[in-house]
Amino acid sequence: MGTYSRYPLTLVRGRGCWVRDQQGRRYLDAVAGIAACTLGHSDRAMRRALKDQLQRLQHVSNLYQIPEQEQLARWLVDNSCADSAFFCNSGAEANEAAIKLARKHGHQRRGIERPIILTANASFHGRTLAAVSATNQPRYHKGFEPMVDGFKSFIYNDLSSFENLLRSLEVHGPRVSAVLIEPLQGEGGVNPGDPAFFHAIRHHCSEKGILLIFDEVQVGVGRSGFLWGYEQLGVAPDVMTLAKGLGGGHAIGAMLVQKEADLFEPGDHASTFGGNPFACRAGLTVVQELKRRDVLCNVRKRGEQLRRGLDSLIERFPNILWQARGWGLLQGVVIRDDCNLGAAAVVNAALNQRLLLVPAGAKVVRIVPPLVIRRREVTELLIRLERALQLIQV
Repeated sequence: MGTYSRYPLTLVRGRGCWVRDQQGRRYLDAVAGIAACTLGHSDRAMRRALKDQLQRLQHVSNLYQIPEQEQLARWLVDNSCADSAFFCNSGAEANEAAIKLARKHGHQRRGIERPIILTANASFHGRTLAAVSATNQPRYHKGFEPMVDGFKSFIYNDLSSFENLLRSLEVHGPRVSAVLIEPLQGEGGVNPGDPAFFHAIRHHCSEKGILLIFDEVQVGVGRSGFLWGYEQLGVAPDVMTLAKGLGGGHAIGAMLVQKEADLFEPGDHASTFGGNPFACRAGLTVVQELKRRDVLCNVRKRGEQLRRGLDSLIERFPNILWQARGWGLLQGVVIRDDCNLGAAAVVNAALNQRLLLVPAGAKVVRIVPPLVIRRREVTELLIRLERALQLIQV
């Protein structure tokens, strides 16, 4: 079905941070399957691990114990603030699980008949009906009304907006079951969270017994330069959702919860494919390789290199570019409001230079290469982006 306006490009193979089209032309990939190909394309460790897994077992369903699932859950728990994990197939599914958990928490722990979940303006939580209802961007709602009830929104990084909303909703007693928020907004324009704002939200949630849920679908699993986005803020959530980078390009999602938020019982939620041996082997390979190769150090170094280069480009093209923002290898370049060009124009110009980029809204170009990108590849990325901007400026 015509659900995508695709670029006129067919990719057929890749290695590391590079992909080739049907004609054999080589492109530097700074999209990475939209922040999903953590270890790049056709990674040797991933090839070996998944080939071995396919020769043994790929799917059995959650009717039975799954050793690979247990191993991945243990790794995630040992390396995060969480105590247990639920596995599914995508970020939207992880957020759906979190929404259900939030509603059960509202009913069971706060005694709320119709629980409300607070989300931020310009957020993005997925395309399923409840997840898109939580996404406070009207363009994603158009044509799919009525939205799922039970969501109210505040302005991201604006404490007065959050506190006023919370106060107005709870003036006559508990109504809010959870806050669902991204530590860094990806699709909404690469907006990093303000630590002071998040600390205040944590305080309010702890004081009232409200679940704090972090959507780390895009920023988690090392992309920020830390394993988890919440480490950038110094604030631990009660619940965290993951996907994208966890599978290194293979379909897996997860909801991680602290003990106090672990409310699901048998029959409350399920997934046929979630946490199957193949997907969990992919996830295990990703997280083990992050440690073995010290990929987080690379993310921080290459992120700093990328930011310096973007700042230099902003100085060279002040009539087009306004600001660079983000963490690690999730960076956004903001186009000036008074420039008649949008992010799509820059992405298309970069495509002509055989550089793959992706918009994050109308005025932000997102740069999310594989986390294993090397120094010379970041240099090449910046050279190709500069050529694209020169052509646009002319």
